[in-house]
Amino acid sequence: MNNERVITNVFKPRWYVEQMKGWSFSSYMLLMFGVGFIISQTLADPLTAVTLWTMLAAVLGFTTTLSITNAKPLNGLFGLVSAIIYIVVALEAGNPADAVLQGVYIVLLDLPVLLIPGWSGDVSKKVRKISAVHDRGEKPAFYKTYWFFAIVFVFSYIALYWFDVHVMNSPRPLIDAGTAAIGITGAALTTLRFSESYYMWFLQGIAQIILWGTTAMQGDASLVLFFTYMLYLSNDFIGFFDSPWFRKQTNE
Repeated sequence: MNNERVITNVFKPRWYVEQMKGWSFSSYMLLMFGVGFIISQTLADPLTAVTLWTMLAAVLGFTTTLSITNAKPLNGLFGLVSAIIYIVVALEAGNPADAVLQGVYIVLLDLPVLLIPGWSGDVSKKVRKISAVHDRGEKPAFYKTYWFFAIVFVFSYIALYWFDVHVMNSPRPLIDAGTAAIGITGAALTTLRFSESYYMWFLQGIAQIILWGTTAMQGDASLVLFFTYMLYLSNDFIGFFDSPWFRKQTNE
């Protein structure tokens, strides 16, 4: 399995069953609650094509975050589909930087899992903290330092703010660009298998709640994504306390 491309398994039902095995109990409970909550919130509002597509993206995206937390490559396919839908929804809602963020997720988190043989194998054994790079005897590199990710954040924020203001005329450039910059930094940390990614996912969860709550209050989106990102925040706590990303043995 480690030498195969995940994309060769996406049409095999048994593969999905295997990917859903071995999750933490808290992840299973959160998945059942979250999917039910997303569907119920969608059905509580008038149904339109946009709300139904948003519901599908929310369910797949939420499942994706849980699969990442449990170090399963299920996030490749589910993440790709949900990101494509999110791009359309974000553009329709006037949050272009968030659409760019979803494109970054496709490049950094989804396509590598689907297309690169062995990329997603034994993720739990490859996870470590930036502070543990030296202790593990890894070759020093700038991309393994906190400074690198600080630069990623600053550059992303400046570029996305300019894009929001001067190209897309976003009604929420500060929040939109800031949220996307946090997400891009988190995606880079996740791609390089650093546990610190969950600090960024936690901050991004808060930022997304603010972004989509504001968007909904201004009449540009439904509350489904607002509630969905509250669920994402719950998953971040699982990442901190009940996930291979923070278990001590994965950092040694």
